[in-house]
Amino acid sequence: MANATAKTMFGLSLAALIGVVLAGSLSPAAAQDADRSTRQLAAQRRPHITIHPRHRHLSPSATRHCTAWLAVEHRPSGTVLTPQKRCWWVD
Repeated sequence: MANATAKTMFGLSLAALIGVVLAGSLSPAAAQDADRSTRQLAAQRRPHITIHPRHRHLSPSATRHCTAWLAVEHRPSGTVLTPQKRCWWVD
C-alpha cells in the first residue's frame, strides 16, 4: 500500500512539474487550464470500502476490529516474513 501511495505521489508531482514547464510556454489561459486539471487530479480520493458481515445479524453500530502481524513462513525458496491479519466483529 505504501508503494501505491508513493507511485501516486510521484505521478502527481510529475504532472505538476509538467504543468509548470508548460505554463512557461503556454498562453495564460492555457496555463490556468493546466493548473486546474492538476488540482482536480490531486483532489481525487480513493474509494471508501464498506465491509458488512455475512452470516451474523449485528447492530448498525457494530465495528470490525483487526489485528495484524508478521509471521515467518518456511518456503522452498527460503524463509520469508509474510503479513497476517485476523479480524472480528464487535457489537
